[in-house]
Amino acid sequence: MLQQTRNTECFQVDRLQAAAFDYFLRYSDAETGLVADTSLADAPSSIAATGFGLSCYPVGVERGWIGRGEAAKRVLTTLRFLQQCRQGSDARATGYRGFYYHFLHMKTGERVWQSELSTVDTALLVAGVLTAAAYFTGEDATETEIQVLSEKLYAQVDWHWALGRGETLTMGWRPPGRFLKYRWQGYSEALLLYVLALGAPHHAIGPEHYRVFTAAYDWTTVDGAPHLRAGPLFIHLFPQAWLDLRGLRDPPMRDKATDYFENTCRAIDLQRQYAEDNPRGFAGYDRDGWGLSACDGPKGRQRLVDGRWQRMLGYAARGAPGGPDDGTLAPWAPVACLPFDADASQSALAAFENRYPDLLCEGRFPGGFNPSLRGSGPDGWVDDRVVGLDQGLVVMMIENARNGFVWRLTRDISAIRRGLERADFRGGWLATRGMA
Repeated sequence: MLQQTRNTECFQVDRLQAAAFDYFLRYSDAETGLVADTSLADAPSSIAATGFGLSCYPVGVERGWIGRGEAAKRVLTTLRFLQQCRQGSDARATGYRGFYYHFLHMKTGERVWQSELSTVDTALLVAGVLTAAAYFTGEDATETEIQVLSEKLYAQVDWHWALGRGETLTMGWRPPGRFLKYRWQGYSEALLLYVLALGAPHHAIGPEHYRVFTAAYDWTTVDGAPHLRAGPLFIHLFPQAWLDLRGLRDPPMRDKATDYFENTCRAIDLQRQYAEDNPRGFAGYDRDGWGLSACDGPKGRQRLVDGRWQRMLGYAARGAPGGPDDGTLAPWAPVACLPFDADASQSALAAFENRYPDLLCEGRFPGGFNPSLRGSGPDGWVDDRVVGLDQGLVVMMIENARNGFVWRLTRDISAIRRGLERADFRGGWLATRGMA
């Protein structure tokens, strides 16, 4: 197990973004281009982290952290591997019907951990493929091949097959031939999955499936305004790392006179209010101490610093209000909220810097920490891993907050426009740009 070097460093946004980008340079394989799920030694690749990495390379070029030629070469290495790897229904393949297994061996690309053929993680990968292709549009051989391969990879995904003869997309499939019993129905990170499945050039699903997906939305009222429930922050953040949903409204949002961007702002307010109320009395929770999302955490029944016993959840999609919650915070989550509420995000960063100056691992936020448990410092229990998904989200959301760079790239992707329009989104940038 790789032990991260802890260091004291100012939690400045530019340093956090640069260090997060460096994750993809350090923890990717030179031959396959796959990105490691975490910083732990021998960690497998996560196809979702690979998708985030592909989306971050253009940001790195724009920021001067990597040359355009080197970044394009990295993208091409990844796309070539994905195109050439073996697709089959057996347990050792890399994917099947254009989808990919959630976790892959970094060097061979073979399925590991008996992981599922993941629909949503494939969507995150495809989003990265399309984003990279939207940036690397030059006429040299490398960037031309990126364009060709990105089209092939997107076209081969059989989104319609992933319906499993049902009304909504399944969460995945396992060899030799069994769909997972759970489906993507109701508000979740699968919003991005449905947009890509609707906008696909081949094997697309119909708008009726999106209507069933949204029919299960769980609404409540917050300060007199309608709010679409989702406790863990990543549910709100993952799709909007790519999709500029400011002012865009699908039928449910038009019916409630709101949009997904505004809904995320309310979700942040709810988290801050929950942390300020701190109904379970966890250490470090207040108006500036928040960030509940999916992350690893301590496991088992443990004694808190105040003497109480608490059942710890391990890896869990923590959220607020409504939980689950065991005092574990995801420090990267407030950073990723910069485009939605800059003041709240920056206040949280300032609080983390003041209270937990040794929290960073090689300049990056760890997956999670729990100050309610005893540890070597005030941060208590600290995850010994840095997670690729978290770092990619930090890079992309900081850049979107600064200048909307990733959002501008994806607005030029015809499949994104087509998917949004087939889902009956209206307004926002869709209303101001010509037909793709």
